[in-house]
Amino acid sequence: MGLFDVFSRSVKCDFCGTEGAKKSGGRILCPNQSCPNFDVSMQKASAAAAPSPGGFSGGFSDVPAVEGKIAVKYRNHAGEYKVFQADPATLRRTRNHISACIEPSGQRVTLSRDRIQNLSEVEEACPQKVGRGQSWPSPREVQVLNYHKKHGSTSALYEQVRRKYPDW
Repeated sequence: MGLFDVFSRSVKCDFCGTEGAKKSGGRILCPNQSCPNFDVSMQKASAAAAPSPGGFSGGFSDVPAVEGKIAVKYRNHAGEYKVFQADPATLRRTRNHISACIEPSGQRVTLSRDRIQNLSEVEEACPQKVGRGQSWPSPREVQVLNYHKKHGSTSALYEQVRRKYPDW
């Protein structure tokens, strides 16, 4: 074993856990494209590598799609990568979070938008309250819409605003 052989051995990435990472000096070069330690030079090496026995290498590219569900690719607070299969009909956006019922338990989870790796896909699947290119309602209109929706009542102003925003 030579002096520089220590730096060329494959190791496990200490951030995402992907096998096949390499140490270079004080850095870890990871083949996982979703990892902050990803290095482009490792991409060819990871394509030639065999898949891990569990079928999940720490990345998201090999996650099977489920019919009628959306895969939410998420990195939690501990840095672990998780994939949740969610029903698109249950997606809700609230400020900086997206809430959804996940399979197989049907439990509702709230996920931070900052940590969702495929945010554009998930946001596209969320129900839209306003049409594309349409402006959002004013605070007064939102108040009228929410009040009458909550109380199951109606008024002339509510009907007028409702015609403007039918999906609210």
